[in-house]
Amino acid sequence: MNDYYVYILTNDRNTRFYIGVTNNLSRRVYEHKNELLDGFTKLYHIHKLVYFEACHDIEDAIRREKQLKNWRREKKIALIERMNPRWKDFGEEI
Repeated sequence: MNDYYVYILTNDRNTRFYIGVTNNLSRRVYEHKNELLDGFTKLYHIHKLVYFEACHDIEDAIRREKQLKNWRREKKIALIERMNPRWKDFGEEI
């Protein structure tokens, strides 16, 4: 059974968030960090992986991604800080 990941990236000042889904977190973080993907993350230099969670089903992962995208900023920050109070870049470890 494949794992899928819902993840949150931010920029160095933690002012913008990007929420996405992938089946290969290390590859996707590499793509974001090296600005290989055109779009929002490249435009705003959003490379820092501050939150992720695994789902066993792609439909669950997509549902969770949509849920997080609809949350207010304060709720997203609270979620990140429960897992990562220092806003460490987990992308440096994977």
